[in-house]
This record gives sequence, structure tokens and C-alpha cells, in this order.
Amino acid sequence: MRAFEAFGRWQTECLASSVEFSATGPENALLHIIRMNDRPKTIHDLANMTNRVDVPNIQYSLRKLKQAGLIESSGSGRSGVTYAVSDLGRKVTDRFADVRSELLVAAVSHVSGLDKGLQGSTRTLELMTGIYEQAARTAATHRRKPGAE
Repeated sequence: MRAFEAFGRWQTECLASSVEFSATGPENALLHIIRMNDRPKTIHDLANMTNRVDVPNIQYSLRKLKQAGLIESSGSGRSGVTYAVSDLGRKVTDRFADVRSELLVAAVSHVSGLDKGLQGSTRTLELMTGIYEQAARTAATHRRKPGAE
């Protein structure tokens, strides 16, 4: 939990150094995922890539990013809307990458064996994610009826 919160603070502060916009860590992540591979994403893509099911919260974040001028939407209908970074969003994510390289990458480059350790940690986290997802599906089959004891 501490690492997650620290990462969220890092994302918030790094983005704030790039644009006058107050965003949460997950909103910042959405911005960068939308930019990823420079191709538009649907809300389904974004939910899938972030392993989130809270579509209304994702929609709220997308509205904030759009109002800030960082993303644009096109298309219509439930599944026809796609999101892409705007010119401002591209500049901001480029600046974010520069600040990240300057501060974070430089700081961790001196940690011996970090790459190897992170690779192992990544594999473990991916395994645990799969285990939690399966356990959540199984737990959902054990739900009690409302009011039942």
C-alpha cells in the first residue's frame, strides 16, 4: 500500500511539474495509456488495460482530462467513442517523460541489480494478479442474498 501511494504521489507531482492540472495517479495513468502507441483507445480498452471495472469513475476521469484539454474524443454511441491525446496532451506527456528521466531514472540507475529484481517482482505481481482475479470470480459465486444470514 505504501508503494502504491508513493507511486501515486510521484505521478501527481511529476504531472504537476508539466502542466497546471490537478490529477490523481490513476488519472495520470489513463493519460499515458491513451498516449501509448499513439493510437486512440475506447473506454473498454482503458478498463481492460488498467484492470478496472469502475467504468463511471473512468468516465469521470476522462471528462476531467478532456476539460483540461489533454485528450480529445471522437465517435459516438456506447462503444464508438475513442480517446486520443491532444497536442497539449502530447506536450505534457513528453515533458513528463523528460522529468521522469531527469529525476526518477537517474535516481534508480545507481541501484545495483535493480533491473533483475524488478523483473522478478513483475513476474510475481502478474502471478498474484491472476490469483486474485480467479479468487474474486470464485468469491462472487459465494455471495449471499441481501438480508440473508
